[in-house]
Amino acid sequence: MGYMDKDIVPQNDGALIDAYSQSIAAAVDIVGPAVSRIERVGGRQGHGSGFAVSPDGLIITNNHVVDDAKVVRITTPDGFVTEGRVLGRDVDTDIAVIRANTSTGAWAKLGDSQRLRRGHIAIAIGNPLGFEWTVTAGIVSALGRSMRAASGRLMEDVIQTDAALNPGNSGGPLVSSGGEVIGVNTAVIQGAQSIAFAVASNTANFVVSEILRYGQVRRAFIGIAGDTIVLPRRVALTAGTVQTTSVRIRRVEPEGPAAKGGLQEGDYILAIDGSPVGGVDDIVRLMDGSRIGRDTEILVFSVAGRIEKKILLPMARS
Repeated sequence: MGYMDKDIVPQNDGALIDAYSQSIAAAVDIVGPAVSRIERVGGRQGHGSGFAVSPDGLIITNNHVVDDAKVVRITTPDGFVTEGRVLGRDVDTDIAVIRANTSTGAWAKLGDSQRLRRGHIAIAIGNPLGFEWTVTAGIVSALGRSMRAASGRLMEDVIQTDAALNPGNSGGPLVSSGGEVIGVNTAVIQGAQSIAFAVASNTANFVVSEILRYGQVRRAFIGIAGDTIVLPRRVALTAGTVQTTSVRIRRVEPEGPAAKGGLQEGDYILAIDGSPVGGVDDIVRLMDGSRIGRDTEILVFSVAGRIEKKILLPMARS
């Protein structure tokens, strides 16, 4: 028989629950005052949430919250109302940046979303269905999800959470137990329970930096239209690749980077700078702003039946 220590003290569940509550309350105390209600001024009516990330009134929200508005009304938790102008928006990541006319007071810190793990506490703060400054809590359910933006572009590195979100939460912060913003709440799946999504804070940080510097998020453009297709086995064998799909060029824009680099209709794009291309989404992902004006190697199976390397000089997408 085993020996049982009679001095074992049972775990105090009340203490654990209290510690959990205290961590959530502390995080809300830190970030909550930075969260605002965002309403469009002019154009189509609508509202959502946003949060300040600097003491001078720089606010992050969703692109679909501001929509086509150039000016928005900002209401802080203490009832202060001001207006702000939309500095820029990025439909591909559903992020928009607002500059308030005056300081909104408190501001929140963007954390490092790469440090997240499944199971971490996730706290959502926002204005769902008109119920201002509502707090819900859950966990990070999954990391690295992908979903379609309104533009059709694939958004990557999306956080899935089970913190309850509803219309009006959009643009509000997803907060860690340490009081840092780890995501921007962006979408729910209608009809599903406990499945919601947020744009990762690192993505939001990149978008804000691009908008402040250039007024938009720069992305590279090579001037092709293509289709994701099953890669013919003979092509895969010739190329020595294990990928089963690729992109076949359907159209090449005259005088575009692809045309100048020698790409033709019917070519199969196999890789970009050594990264395999299994579909159109891979091209969209790989053609980021860092490639603008930089020699980029495109590996193709050409219409001539040869594996060829082409050097392109991508342009900034207008």
